[in-house]
Amino acid sequence: MRVKRGVTSHQRHQKIRHATKGMTRPNRSSVKRGRQAVVKGLQHAYRDRRNKKRTFRSLWNARINAAARINGTTYSKLIAALKGTHIDLNRKVLAELAVNEPAAFTAVVNSASADVSQVKAAEK
Repeated sequence: MRVKRGVTSHQRHQKIRHATKGMTRPNRSSVKRGRQAVVKGLQHAYRDRRNKKRTFRSLWNARINAAARINGTTYSKLIAALKGTHIDLNRKVLAELAVNEPAAFTAVVNSASADVSQVKAAEK
């Protein structure tokens, strides 16, 4: 018995056309070009989800450094002081404090630097 494959092909093509909605004309209308565009788009999406993390960490570091310099220290000294005093705040939280709660960020900087100076005095 002969098997007609029109329904399956149509469903496959519709899936590609649905995925290419919003793309330019050849990618939208041609199934072959559309399939290539969808695969490439998914590759870019996978790559850029990782790059987004990298970009945001860089932004957080810049914000922390700017706020730290306002408080009379640098980014590297602040991070070292936080690690030395076992204050576990990640960079995302520190950047959020620096932008939205400057008084709280100043308190964190002061407590970290005060604890470091006490540790250094005790070592001597």
